[in-house]
Amino acid sequence: MLEQEGPAFVMFSTAHQIVIVGLVLLIVLLFAFKNRWTLQPRKAQQIERLFALSLLGMDIAFYIWLFQTGRWNLSSSLPLELCSISLVLTIVLLWTGNKHVYDFVFYAGIGGALQAIATPVLDLSFPHFRYFHFFFTHAGIVLVALYFTWVKGCRPTFKGILKTMLALNVLLPLVFVINVLVNGNYMFLRTKPVNGSLLDYLGPYPWYIVSLELVAFFIFVCLWLVFRKRRSG
Repeated sequence: MLEQEGPAFVMFSTAHQIVIVGLVLLIVLLFAFKNRWTLQPRKAQQIERLFALSLLGMDIAFYIWLFQTGRWNLSSSLPLELCSISLVLTIVLLWTGNKHVYDFVFYAGIGGALQAIATPVLDLSFPHFRYFHFFFTHAGIVLVALYFTWVKGCRPTFKGILKTMLALNVLLPLVFVINVLVNGNYMFLRTKPVNGSLLDYLGPYPWYIVSLELVAFFIFVCLWLVFRKRRSG
């Protein structure tokens, strides 16, 4: 049985800094070797699906832990956070290679996961299972999005930004209704995180939700400008 208690997570502690540095190194290595992948398509697909299963297995283990420790409840344990949704779509992307799924994983996945890694809403630290689950899944979202961009040849488009913003604005009212029904705070639509985050700089409730939409659009545009396909000549 996975332990319920463990050391408290402290933002920007050594355990946190190691994860950030490790992710940066993995991104640098992925970029450095992006043109040196020589795997056959079938072998590459097998590795992609194996990683998808590792993400799925880690998340299933997380929900088992929630049940075993009595932490699971409707108000906080449903997979309705932006990164939870991005994780599901990351697994789908690895399994199918669907371009429409790629758009959401690239924009919302990278934007949400990087913010979560920088300012984690996390109570347990290394060496607890929850620490590994949180950072493995969030880093996985970022790395998969970049892998499909640099290695698989997918490129973000401005149309992809609009599709992602539309998807988010379809999700928001649905999640808000669920929050009211279960007294939850999924996607932080009812209050800000207590341990500090980007939302602290975006105004009071409910105006920070509007501000967050503008910030999301700005971040998506920045990602598009950096990673878009360059015209030759």
